[in-house]
Amino acid sequence: MNVDSPQSQNTSLQRLQNVEKRVVRVLELAGGVMDELANPSGPRKNSLNNHCGEFMQLIKDIQVTLREEIKSACEYRPFEKCDYSARLSSEVSCKKLEYVLSQLDKMEETINQYQGST
Repeated sequence: MNVDSPQSQNTSLQRLQNVEKRVVRVLELAGGVMDELANPSGPRKNSLNNHCGEFMQLIKDIQVTLREEIKSACEYRPFEKCDYSARLSSEVSCKKLEYVLSQLDKMEETINQYQGST
């Protein structure tokens, strides 16, 4: 059973929906293997080989597709052009500078008081 349609898979959602279909097929194949193993007359080797071969191919396809989707999701950075971090850093720097200036003002007052009392 081929779950890929001949039409182009151009969206991430379509690719993930195909992965979902493959997962369902994988579960069906696993159930088929269990049925074969539970067969009172013994499992048919040919049937087991076919199920296992298709199972492994689908698992490989699922893995490749998910790996590609994860990679493309990691490359997509919706906040890449956001300047929030830079603005926050600048604001923190400004607050630190204001604090340093207030301390310098206090030091200047203290120096002026000391010089005025001598």
